[in-house]
Amino acid sequence: MLADLHTTRQRLLAGQTSASTEIERAIAIVPSPRNQHAFLQTSFGQARAAALAADAGRQPLAGLAVSVKDLFDMAGETSRAGSVVLADAPPARQDAAAVARLRAAGAAFIGRTNMTEFAFSGVGVNPHYGTPANAVATDVPRIPGGSSSGAAVSVATGAAFIGLGSDTGGSIRIPAALQGLVGFKNTARLVPLDGTLPLSSTLDTACAMTRSVRDAILAHEILAARCVTRSAAPLSAYRLAVTPTLMLDGVDATVARAFERTLQALRAAGAHIEEIALPELGELAGMQANGSFAAAESYAWHRRLLQQKAAQYDPRVASRIQRGATMSAADYLELMQMRRDWIARVEQALQGFDAVLSPTVPVVAPPLSEVAPGEGKDAALDAARDAAFFRINGLLLRNPSVVNMLDGCAISLPCHTADELPVGLMLWHGAMRDDGVLNLALQIENLLQKQ
Repeated sequence: MLADLHTTRQRLLAGQTSASTEIERAIAIVPSPRNQHAFLQTSFGQARAAALAADAGRQPLAGLAVSVKDLFDMAGETSRAGSVVLADAPPARQDAAAVARLRAAGAAFIGRTNMTEFAFSGVGVNPHYGTPANAVATDVPRIPGGSSSGAAVSVATGAAFIGLGSDTGGSIRIPAALQGLVGFKNTARLVPLDGTLPLSSTLDTACAMTRSVRDAILAHEILAARCVTRSAAPLSAYRLAVTPTLMLDGVDATVARAFERTLQALRAAGAHIEEIALPELGELAGMQANGSFAAAESYAWHRRLLQQKAAQYDPRVASRIQRGATMSAADYLELMQMRRDWIARVEQALQGFDAVLSPTVPVVAPPLSEVAPGEGKDAALDAARDAAFFRINGLLLRNPSVVNMLDGCAISLPCHTADELPVGLMLWHGAMRDDGVLNLALQIENLLQKQ
């Protein structure tokens, strides 16, 4: 198991290693086959300089490696968001707010990571720059999860301790679940999005992937410029909910086994777990029948670019953005009102519970070959791959996107055994319940690591 940032920083403070040693270790990992297509741009010189200048006693990130998803502005660099459409865009004049906070905390930025074009998919496929394969699966090349695909690979391989990314419908939690990482989606309003290329202004969240929950807490404290209130309450102090509505539909055998095993372990440790119906989750598809926030808001941002450069877009992404063209202003305003009402009803149903437990995604990572971009040589094969892509994309986004619609917070942490493909356990609740979810995650992570 790779050391987390917390452990490495303790070694720095004890004089057992140095930031320069650790950054050279990270730089050596970047060119490895497991990181193929994970980085769109590297910044080794800057990372080395940051490591040399870091103060481990004063800066929480201590000159250690951090990767940045390609939709965050970094001064002097072009944010392409995994596209070729923006290749000739001018360099950013200043860092995005999230990048600036990480830099001030001593981050050594090792590079910009690959992603689904314009963050519009949970699969992680990119036809322009190649798709990084799942860094944990070794049987066949499998999808990395998206849209923060390269960010997850960078953390899973050891090239970065923190992968800065975004989460609009699961783009942090999906790749975290599929690659055995911790992915925390905070309440969106807690981290500013200034300098971040948008997908959905309503749902976008700036957050990160890490190797442990304590690292997730540290990353969140830096990104949100706040301290998480800690609690030493044992698992027996928590009242937890499980809902079969939507969240357990179509769960594959590996995920079902890991989830049930985890529930049994939590009950044995004294946690109070109750099944609740939560029928409100079944309303989401109907609410978005006339369009989604992501489609409408991304179309508003992209419509002029699509008029000029539609042929340069990933067709699978362009088709999803174009759906926003048919959503009327009345439909959009009605969706906003329905969402407000829906949030109020879900929060009422969850009163008295500390969190809801669900599989992060219902399936393990599918083989990459099933959803690879079409090559134009075999129309039937390309059509089959497109159909598989959209089916799998829908499955991957289904559970985590509930939390974005709720304007809530959630964390995914590994709950599989060494002989299983990675499976994520999602702990979630409504807005501003971040500290409770994080403290519970610390307890559950500790329990699962003893299994």
